[in-house]
Amino acid sequence: MPVTVVRLNLVEPGAGPVSLAARYRAALEMAAYADDHGIATVQTEEHHGVADNWLPSPFTFAGAVLGATRRLTVTVSAAIGPLHDPLRLAEDIAVLDLIGGGRLVTVAGIGYRPQEYAMFGVDFARRGRLQDELLRTLLSAWSGEEFTYRGRTVRVTPRPFTRPHPLLLVGGSSRAAARRAARFGLPFFPSAHLPELEAYYKERLTEYGTEGWTMMPAAETPLLHLSEDPDRTWAEYGDRFLHEARTYASWQSSGVRSAARSAATTVAELRAEGVYRVLTPDECAGLGLDTFVLHPLVGGMPLEEGWRGLRLFCEDVLPRLGG
Repeated sequence: MPVTVVRLNLVEPGAGPVSLAARYRAALEMAAYADDHGIATVQTEEHHGVADNWLPSPFTFAGAVLGATRRLTVTVSAAIGPLHDPLRLAEDIAVLDLIGGGRLVTVAGIGYRPQEYAMFGVDFARRGRLQDELLRTLLSAWSGEEFTYRGRTVRVTPRPFTRPHPLLLVGGSSRAAARRAARFGLPFFPSAHLPELEAYYKERLTEYGTEGWTMMPAAETPLLHLSEDPDRTWAEYGDRFLHEARTYASWQSSGVRSAARSAATTVAELRAEGVYRVLTPDECAGLGLDTFVLHPLVGGMPLEEGWRGLRLFCEDVLPRLGG
């Protein structure tokens, strides 16, 4: 059966606290509904200081999703590692791992927006060294034993549920990220379909004498929304898709590669491009993808439209995929 993912980043341009609170409640209800219908993963993200309210606190949200569900995995993809205090993050992930019984997956990225580093007073030029320290600290902390951290002897408790430690992947689209994953013996999660980078990662595993594996996005991993009338949906809500696509593209430098990156500047271009797709249930079931990524609240989608699309997938498409 294909892997099924519901992506929730809680974007809502111009929203006030009442509207955002309703969106967060709906997201948790959607996660519970997805769990009941056999969706494999809820995926969320981390970005800071974004005018459209992009989720800045993925582990807090992950905890709420874990509490609202029983089976699905919650993937933070990706946490911006150098912006987190290593010891506090080790504690937070350990507690979430206990709450979820091992259902939390963390992808540690390094980020690509200098504004986010400036917001927290973190030196963007030191992000590689800070990421190394973070990964080293997490792995030491989750042993439950004392270790040396910045010249001090410390110990992190409680130990996580998962042995030897909660699932931690290194994300990125650079050779530096692949080397880092191999050096620490951690799985590698490229941010796009990059087989040449996977090959480089495997070479580094041999060099370092470590073991690991790659969670490689498929060559085709569109962001999906379900509708009985795609033309209507594009006409009414195409601006929501385009807002998110343009916001995300504006952050990407030429060296950053992403499966969700769009070059579109109009709704028509976005629809033709295929990164975001609005499909009927029959069209979706016939895609033959290895991974289906549902994005029901894309770009601040009205809640009722988000629910309509999620229900169409779970009740009409998922049974045809073997779910």
